[in-house]
Amino acid sequence: MAIPVLMPRQGQSVESCILGQWYKSVGDEVSEGDILFSYETDKASFEEEAKEDGILLATFFEEGDEVPVLVNVAALGKEGESFDEFKPGGETTIEVAPAETIEETPKVVEFEVEDNSPNKRIRISPLAKNMAKKLGVDTQALKGSGPHGRIIARDVETATTEKPAAQPVVSAAPKTVAAPAPSVVLEEGDDYEINSISNIRKLIANAMFQSLQNSAQLTHHMSADARKMMKLRKKFKKEFAEGNISQNVTINDLVCFAVIRALEKYPQANTHYHGDKMKWFKKVHLGLAVDTDRGLMVPALKNADDLSITGISSQLKQLSTAARNGNINPDLLNPAEATFTVSNLGNYGVEMFTPVINLPQTAILGVCTIVPRPKEIEDGVYGFVPMIGLSLTYNHQALDGGEATLFLAEIKSQIENLAV
Repeated sequence: MAIPVLMPRQGQSVESCILGQWYKSVGDEVSEGDILFSYETDKASFEEEAKEDGILLATFFEEGDEVPVLVNVAALGKEGESFDEFKPGGETTIEVAPAETIEETPKVVEFEVEDNSPNKRIRISPLAKNMAKKLGVDTQALKGSGPHGRIIARDVETATTEKPAAQPVVSAAPKTVAAPAPSVVLEEGDDYEINSISNIRKLIANAMFQSLQNSAQLTHHMSADARKMMKLRKKFKKEFAEGNISQNVTINDLVCFAVIRALEKYPQANTHYHGDKMKWFKKVHLGLAVDTDRGLMVPALKNADDLSITGISSQLKQLSTAARNGNINPDLLNPAEATFTVSNLGNYGVEMFTPVINLPQTAILGVCTIVPRPKEIEDGVYGFVPMIGLSLTYNHQALDGGEATLFLAEIKSQIENLAV
């Protein structure tokens, strides 16, 4: 008996995914565990494995289509078996395995989502409509490339690359299970080429642009004496090498520990700003900016204030690895899941920068590299001391400058007086 292959649900907040690449063709033999296709949410990429042996009898969607979660995308079974019952109600082209016993020709199953604007009724997928709204694309001016002229996400993407106005660009520091789709060369000359931008890059760019557009962001810079933190780092590193602890605690882990303690003392920074109201959190859900091949991801470590330093180190490592491998829970990437974010560019030698807030969060801390700076060691005696740079960007609509400065000073104090 044939079985359906569903588009998995990756997190409760994900309603649809983009079908990436088919690794098997209709008619191919498939063994349990073989990778059938890749798919992606707005941030993470995944691969779906076959649950049983069989023949790939049919595929119901093409690469690049937006597919609702838990909808059948393909059918597996024995050659000649019927798969009619598994055809989705969504509009899609069905590719059928060539077999003498299957008298089925490729056809389109109709499903229409209409835009009920006063000017024009158009066919457009829900995801494409949402993407067009976020990117400011006029859907009435688009020509759909989907079945029956339906507008799909790649049509919106193409429209944005063809717009003459410059799009917002966000700098982001540089494995995922499935690599991002290669960019398409749209135009080239003797000394240049214009490439398409991935959906994920556009979403990141739009989110950062909206953050700057919809908040009054200001950054304060401060340095903290890193001597005690560096001694603790050496201590943990030695204990890890000797097998006394299971986690290799890093400088970033220690900074995050200090930030959590500071947030407990200054809860006004552990908030979300919603225009005419503020959401105050009783727990610290720490966001950590992670560089991946697909772009910047910020997973949230829930209830971070309940964890020891080794617990924080272990959980942050798991989140970072999952983000880079592309199997992070998409729910944890929602900016609303974190109450405060830490972005560390110290490993890149950055001495000062201005991080951008992940709205609706109130603030974000940029962690910079450690550099020797002159400091008074005792009365009238100066020496060079390792100092770590701290850059706090905050929403001036939610925090006053004095509050932000006191909070940043508390982070500095926590770093200089770490007790773990």
